[in-house]
Amino acid sequence: MSNPYQEALGQTLIDRSIRERIVLVGVTLPLHTEEETDESLDELALLVDTAGADEAGRLTQKRDAPDSTWFIGKGKAEELKALCLEVDADTVVFDNELSPAQQYNLEKLLGRTALDRTAVILDIFAQNAHTLEGKAQVELAMSRYRLPRLRRGVSGALSQQGGGIGTRGPGETQLEVDRRRIMKRITKLEGELKNLGRTRLEQRK
Repeated sequence: MSNPYQEALGQTLIDRSIRERIVLVGVTLPLHTEEETDESLDELALLVDTAGADEAGRLTQKRDAPDSTWFIGKGKAEELKALCLEVDADTVVFDNELSPAQQYNLEKLLGRTALDRTAVILDIFAQNAHTLEGKAQVELAMSRYRLPRLRRGVSGALSQQGGGIGTRGPGETQLEVDRRRIMKRITKLEGELKNLGRTRLEQRK
């Protein structure tokens, strides 16, 4: 019998039905060295392997500040696109944290999924959550990660959950339906976690 979180946690950010080919990207910003970036990418490669994927290549850049559009510069973004084609990559993973807009712009340019280190860590947590409280915590974190990243026409599996006649309000787009559904789920999970926490405290008394 499935638990309330099994379906949601099945929608992981990295496809585990295959060994995805991943290109890693690291940007050296002020106060950091290129050696530190390389070491951090080595750690990210281990995380990607733990998540069930393989490193197919890596790209680095030194910048004074992240580019607001792609995090990396336009020329480097085109270089990343060429590298993805060369190594037949499924996904790119940035060691740096991407904003929802940067993630969207990268996916539009590359024609591939773009993730960051946070997404990989959440994916690993989802694989290893076993208790009800642990699974609820992971689903809550993943929902909060996904919410600002919903885009019109690319809401993915969310649109397939309970969709159809009667699920939309007057004038609602599917994007609005998905956003409302996630916000409702976040509120429900927060309540469930509070109840689980109270139960745990009572059991200790």
